Amino acid sequence: MDQYEHILEFDKIKEEWMAFALTGAAKEKIAGAKPFLSEAELRKDLRETTEARMILDKFGNPPLVSMEGVEKLVDSAVRGECLGACELENFAQVLVAVRRLKEYLKRSEGLALSLPYYEENLEEREELAEEIFTQVRAGAVCDNASKLLRSLRGDILRAEQAMREKAEAVIRSNKDSMSDSFATQRNGHICVPVKKEYKFRISGSVIDKSATGNTIFIEPAAVAKYYEELVMLRLSEEDEVRRILYALTAKVAESAEIMEENLRVITKLDYIFSKGKLSQEYNAVEPKVNLSGRIVIEDGRHPLMDKSLCVPLQFRMGGMCKDYGEETIQGIVITGPNTGGKTVAIKTVALACLMAQCGLHVSCKSADLCMRSNYLCDIGDGQSLSENLSTFSAHIVNVLDILKNISPDSLVVLDELGSGTDPAEGMGLAVAILEELKKSGALFVVTTHYPEVKQYAAKEPGICNARMTFDRESLAPTYQLVIGEAGESCAFYIAARYGMPKRMLERAAWAAYGIKSGADGEKSGQTGWENFEDKEFFDKQEFPVSTAPKLKKQRISSARELLAEKFHMGDSVMIYPDKKLAIVCEPINEKGVLRVQLPGKKIWINHKRVKLVVAAKELYPADYDFSIIFDTPENRKLRHDMERKYVEGAKCESDASPFSSVRTVNTK
Repeated sequence: MDQYEHILEFDKIKEEWMAFALTGAAKEKIAGAKPFLSEAELRKDLRETTEARMILDKFGNPPLVSMEGVEKLVDSAVRGECLGACELENFAQVLVAVRRLKEYLKRSEGLALSLPYYEENLEEREELAEEIFTQVRAGAVCDNASKLLRSLRGDILRAEQAMREKAEAVIRSNKDSMSDSFATQRNGHICVPVKKEYKFRISGSVIDKSATGNTIFIEPAAVAKYYEELVMLRLSEEDEVRRILYALTAKVAESAEIMEENLRVITKLDYIFSKGKLSQEYNAVEPKVNLSGRIVIEDGRHPLMDKSLCVPLQFRMGGMCKDYGEETIQGIVITGPNTGGKTVAIKTVALACLMAQCGLHVSCKSADLCMRSNYLCDIGDGQSLSENLSTFSAHIVNVLDILKNISPDSLVVLDELGSGTDPAEGMGLAVAILEELKKSGALFVVTTHYPEVKQYAAKEPGICNARMTFDRESLAPTYQLVIGEAGESCAFYIAARYGMPKRMLERAAWAAYGIKSGADGEKSGQTGWENFEDKEFFDKQEFPVSTAPKLKKQRISSARELLAEKFHMGDSVMIYPDKKLAIVCEPINEKGVLRVQLPGKKIWINHKRVKLVVAAKELYPADYDFSIIFDTPENRKLRHDMERKYVEGAKCESDASPFSSVRTVNTK
C-alpha cells in the first residue's frame, strides 16, 4: 500500500468498498486499485460506475454470488477427478445465479445503458443445472437418479428389514436369555443383546460386548446370510452413485470454457456494482475530470465523516478561475484556528481527486477534478521513536522526499508547514518550501499558522490565501473554508474568552505584534491591539483569588511540649493510684505514655497517672550514666567488652529501651 493511501485514509475507503464486493477476485482488484493515468480508461471506468449506480437505484442489488471455490471445482473436473454431490450442487447454484443475473441485466436494458449488454457474455447452461438438481439433492445422489440405483436401494431396504425381523424373532423366542427387548446395530451388523451367562444358547457370531461385560451382542446365524447380501447390494449402490457423479462431472468439464467466461464477467460486474454500491453509501456523484489542473468542489464532504455533522466544503483552484480574475491559482495556503477543520479540508480535497482518479464517485454536490501523476502528502506529526525522528525531523524528511518526487502533474498536500521548530526558522523554511513548490509547477494545498507565510501568499502570484472561519462568541469553529482571505489562529480570542487577564493579553500582543522595525532601523513599539476590531472584548479582570486548599503543617500540641519538658530520664515520680515511687527510664512518647523503673521491673504507664516528685537534675550530675541504675553489672561489663572486641556467644536482646539486656548463649 502506498503511503498516501494511509495518510489520506483511502485505505479505509477501500475497506468499505471491499465490503460491497462478493467475489474474491473483485476484492483483490479493489485492494490493488490505483489511480488511472489514462484519461480514456478513467472516463470509461467512471461511466461504468455511474451506470451501475443508476441500475442499482432503479432495480436494487443484482443477484451476484460469491463464486468461492467454483474455479477450483471446474479445474478438478477438467483433470478428471470426481466431484462430490455437494460440489455439484454448488456448481448448479452458480448456473442458477448466472441465469438470474442475465434476467436482471435484461430488465435494465430499457435504461439505454451499455452495462446491461454484459448479459450477452453470460451463458447460463440451464439444462445442466436442471440435470444436477434432478439427480443430486441435499448433498446426496437421489434415488431416482437412475433405474438401477432406485432398484438397488429398494433391495437394500428389504434386506435390512428382513435382518431386523429375524433378529426380533430370535429375541421373542429367547426372552429369558436377553438383557433387552430389542435388536441393536453394532459395527454394521444387526445384533441381539444376550446375557453373558446365556451366550452359548444363541447360534451366531459375537460382534461386540457392553462396557461392563454383562451383555454380549450376537449376530444370529439367520441374520448373517442377509448381511452378506446387504454388503453386495451396498457395493453395487456405491458403484452406481460413483458412475452418476462421474457422468455429471464430465458435463461440468465440458462447460469449463463457458464457466471461465461466466466467472470473468461476474467478477467484472461484481467490481463495477461494488463501486455503484459505494456511491449509494456515500450519496456521491460522478465528477468531471480534466488534465488542465483544475479542482472545483461544491458542497464537498469527507466520506468517512458523519453526514449530519459534516459542514460542506467549497473549493476552487487551478486553471483559469474567474474568482481570482484571470490568474491561475497553483497553490492555496489555508490558515485558521486549531481544530478549525484545516486538516479535514485538505484531506477532503486530495481524497476527492484520488477517488475520482480511481473511477469512484465523489461525496459532493458537484465536482470538476484534475488527474494527477502522483499524490504527495505530509499530514500528521510523523514522530518515530524507533527511527529517532522528532516532529520537525519527520516533517523535513517527508518534505524532502516530496521535493525529490514532485512533477508538474503532482498534487502536494502539506499540513502545518514549517511547524515543530523555532518559529522564525520554521517560517523561513515554510516560505522556501512554498517557492520550491511553485517552481515545480505542481498543484499544492498547505496549512500554516505563520503570519509571514500569509503575507507571502498574499503577494506571490499564483498562490492564494484561504481561511477557516471561527465563531468568536461560541469559541467554536464553523469548518467553512473561505478562499481569498487570510485567517488567524484566534488564540487571543480563545484565551480571553476563557478568562485570561488583560495584562497578560497585552503582554502577549506586544510580544506577537508590538515590536516592528522602522525605516531607520530602530524598533518602534505598538500595543498590538490595532490587529483586532473589538478591542473591548479583551478587557478582562484579574485572576480571582485562588480557592485551592492550603497545606497544613503538623504541630506538636502545647500539652505534649509541656509534658516533654516535665518528664526526663532519671526523674523521681509517684505512680497513682498505688502511690509507689519510680524512676523515669524513657521519656514520654507521641501517645502520651512514658516508661518507669519499679523495683525489679520496668512498666509503661500513661502520663496522667504519674506525678513528678524530684527532677533528675536535682538528683544526678549532668553527665551521669543512668545504665548504673537501669542495667545489671553483668550486662554493663559485657556491653563494655562488646564495644571493645568481639565476644563469642554474646547476644543483645532489644526491648526498645536504651539499655537492652545482654546475655551469653552457647553457639557450639
